[in-house]
Amino acid sequence: MSSLLKDKIILITGGAQGIGLECVKEYVKQGAFVSILDKNRILLEEILNKIGSSHLGICCDVSKGIEVENAIQKTLDHFGKLDAIHNNAGIANPAKALHETSDLEWEEVMNVNLKSIFLTTKYGLDALKKSCGCILNTSSMVAEIGQQNHAAYTATKGAINSLTKSMALDYASFRIRVNAVAPAGVWTPMLHQWNNEQEYPDKMKIYLEEIHVLGYCPNGDVVADVCTFLISDMARFVTGCIMPVTGGAELGYRIVQKENADKKNLEIENILDK
Repeated sequence: MSSLLKDKIILITGGAQGIGLECVKEYVKQGAFVSILDKNRILLEEILNKIGSSHLGICCDVSKGIEVENAIQKTLDHFGKLDAIHNNAGIANPAKALHETSDLEWEEVMNVNLKSIFLTTKYGLDALKKSCGCILNTSSMVAEIGQQNHAAYTATKGAINSLTKSMALDYASFRIRVNAVAPAGVWTPMLHQWNNEQEYPDKMKIYLEEIHVLGYCPNGDVVADVCTFLISDMARFVTGCIMPVTGGAELGYRIVQKENADKKNLEIENILDK
């Protein structure tokens, strides 16, 4: 077993699937003990069966103050300390323009994606002061570039970026570091489901691969590796950072790879022949 996070106690929200689950697995692999907060009790039980009873799985609605307060207290009662909070819980709905978004949809995405960070900080800060711990927020590349038909979602991610920087300033005097990780496309169950719902899922899959300069859409483990670094003492002098994990997707115009260009030219020639 590696020891980059040896004996650290990490509370992670939304840790039962997707990027959160990959982070849980990597944190445990690196020697940490985890307290996983998620609404899905069945998935929590499955994870604990795999990683062992020395870890915690707490069924929790992270948008509810009393539930978050109780979950953090359970974590402290069980482990005796808290070294890091990873605010990973998030929803991508509604997939709509702003004027089409209902009041309820707006409130839900704000509460899950943004209010949850307020709550874990409010109830976990004293413990982090004692451990000189850190906070990590899961943001997104769309916080900076926007995304069509996801106005409310991108608003929460933009807010997370500015919130991360303000928190870093507020808590630096306690030696508490606050950073964020900002992925682009990542193959999670949520993205697979979204892709399968598109009119042309095969073409959309190719698009998702090609928006990344490095040539592929990754799985969540690439994000977990960066999260592990930011939580570890290797990043002990890093705070207020919005760390991109995008495969270069935000770098702008680029030349189409030669094999793709050749393929497109061949398709054009075939059309002209007909």
